[in-house]
Order: sequence, then structure tokens, then C-alpha cells
Amino acid sequence: MPKSYLTINDLPIQDKTVILRVDINSPVNPETGKLLSTTRINSHIKTIERLSDARVVILGHQSRPGKEDYISLNEHANHIRSLLRRPVKFVDDLIGSHAREAIKRMNTGDIVLLENVRFFAEEIALKNDPIDTQSKSHIIQNILPLADYFINDAFAAAHRAQPSLVGFTEMLPSAAGLVMEKELTALDKVLTSGKHPCIAVLGGQKVEDSLDVAKNMLTNKVVDKILTTGVVANIFLLAKGYKLGKPNIKYLESEFKDLPGIIYSAKNLLEKYKKNIVLPVDVVGNKSGERAPEYVEKLPIDYPIYDVGLETIVKYSNMLKDAKIIIANGPAGVFEIEEFSFGTNEIFLAIAKSNGYSVVGGGESIVVVDKLGIESDIDHISTGGGACINYLAGRKLPVVEALKKSKKLFAKKLKKK
Repeated sequence: MPKSYLTINDLPIQDKTVILRVDINSPVNPETGKLLSTTRINSHIKTIERLSDARVVILGHQSRPGKEDYISLNEHANHIRSLLRRPVKFVDDLIGSHAREAIKRMNTGDIVLLENVRFFAEEIALKNDPIDTQSKSHIIQNILPLADYFINDAFAAAHRAQPSLVGFTEMLPSAAGLVMEKELTALDKVLTSGKHPCIAVLGGQKVEDSLDVAKNMLTNKVVDKILTTGVVANIFLLAKGYKLGKPNIKYLESEFKDLPGIIYSAKNLLEKYKKNIVLPVDVVGNKSGERAPEYVEKLPIDYPIYDVGLETIVKYSNMLKDAKIIIANGPAGVFEIEEFSFGTNEIFLAIAKSNGYSVVGGGESIVVVDKLGIESDIDHISTGGGACINYLAGRKLPVVEALKKSKKLFAKKLKKK
């Protein structure tokens, strides 16, 4: 079935200049400026290698103004260079003559990484502006005359609309890179497979996003069951009428400005899909640093809930064993503390052991997968937490929509070449 966007295979890239937008935003040690994880950088290497017959100009970002990890991309260039084992020129410029001259001097096979796009005010100031406005930005206009094609491989930033992400798409034939294509293909497989049982495990703290994912998947009959964990589960427990205890309510009130509204949304979902949304039967509190298990029927408790309990773990693991499709986003509790990582670890191990097609998304989920060493047992690990959950929630991703429009604008012209 033809894709709604162009791919690298649709572009005659040989001896052409290609702008490649990647998402190499990585954890950084604020004291040394060294990269703590290179997972996202590593994911783009196949795309860069696929473009070896072209002149490749890489655009990327790191963090945002005001953050400790808001640094230059020089370290990122070093890592790309070490993986490719070939020259990668870093240029500490983006819109000036230094950057333009570096691009003009490129030969086929050369790779240039320009400076952090978020060092330039337009990238943030024009966020969510119409594409034609973003296309007129200095970021786009200074590079545009030197380029033949634009490839967007930054799935992790696909839920954002900024000049370097969407500004080229109406000006140049634009395609999805290998990471972008792989992500969309995997998520579409989940949303359209029709295989059952399909189970989603929704945990962590992104409650509003998780509620939207649950609503979209249940409304469209994508999933049969949604297993709730973490803060997501706590919200559903409140919606069902359970009292969690003062420490837990205080935490939720500090995290969510409209807690009553969120609980109301969860209550509506429970009323409509009570057979499809599964809640924990027991939880584990943090009582002076020790695990304190308690059945939900005996709530409230006077200490914070940090994990799901053993009976819930067994129940969820048995359900996951027979699933044909599994989607997981978010941990089951405060997994960063070893004492309370048991629920998260066991549920993710159950996903890994299942014979079903599994998709795991979200930064915290990836940390868990890495920690447990189960990468090879997960069918698809999404590089984009926000983008992944937005796509599963049925929201349109600006980058994907821009790529679709670019295909409509340029597909016929490319066929003539």
C-alpha cells in the first residue's frame, strides 16, 4: 500500500545536497558537558549511511534555553563521527556565511552538522506559526538555495511545529527518513492490525495524554484491555471512588492544576468502558523507605503509593502472556528507587516474554528496557515519547502532516525526473 508521504527511495539523491533533520537531543552531564546516553544519535546512523551518495547537511537540537543541558552539538558530531568512522564536519553556525560556505564546499559523500538550531531565536519564537511563515524564517531562507531535498528523521520531535522541522516541506521535495518511516509503520501496525487480544499498558505521570490514548484506542476498538499503573492508575482509582490518602492527594494536586477535571474524564471513560479498563487490585506504599503492600479495598493509606502490588503484577502478567499486540508507555511506579522497581520490572519482563507484537514508547520506558537488557525481545522501541503517545492518541503530528502535504506538492515532479 502506498504511503501518504515520500520516503528516501522516492528521492534521486545521488550527487544532491540533502538537508537531514534529526533528533539527537540527549541526556548530558551538566558538569562535564559529556553525553550520558547516545540512543537517539545511534538510531539515525542508518539514515545517514543510506545517504552516502549525497551531500548531507544535518540539523538538530539539544535541549532548550535556560536548561543546564542546552549545549553546542560539537559532542554529538564527535559521536556521529566515531560511529560512521568517517569525517563529519561540525560547523558552529546555522544562518551565517560560515555555514553557507561550508555547504557550498561540500563534495558528494561529505557530512556537515550545523549548530544547535535552538541557539537561534526563530526556532522557538515561530513555534506553531503557519508553515508559510516558518518557511520565510532566516533559518530556512539562508539554507534553502543550497539544498535539493529535505529529509525529516526526527520522529521524537514530530509533535512540534518549528522552522527546522516543517519550514522546508513546502519549498523542497521532502521525505521521511528511516527512523521516521520505521516509527510510523510500527505505530500504524498497532492501530490497524485488527489482531486481538490487543492490550495497552499505560503508566507513568502523563495522565492527560494517557486518557486521550485510552479514549482513542477504545473508541476505535483498537485495544481490548487497558492495564493501568503508576499515576494513571491512581487517577482511575480516584475516579472509581477509592480514597488514596492525604500524601497521594497532595502530590496529585501539586502535579495537576485541574485535578477534578482529569478525574471527571477518567470517570467518564470508566463508565463507558468499565469492562476494558483494568485497575490494580493492590498497591505498594513507601513507608519510611520500605515496601508496604495494601489492597485497594483497604485504602486510604497515610504514605505515598510507589508501586503496584504482587497480585496486580501476576494478574497483568497473565493477561500479557496471551496478547497478540502490546503497547506500553510509562512505568508502574517510582522505578528509579530499587525498592519500588519490582512492579515496573516484572510487567516489562512479561511484555518481553510475550509472543505478541510489542511496542514500547516513552523515555522512562526506554530506560527500563535498557536496564533490564530486553531490547531484543521488544519488537519496536519508539524513540519519541511525546510523539508516540500523541500519535496513539489520534492527534495529528505537525511534521507528519507537513510531509504528507509535501508529497502532494512534489510527487508528480519527482516522477518526471
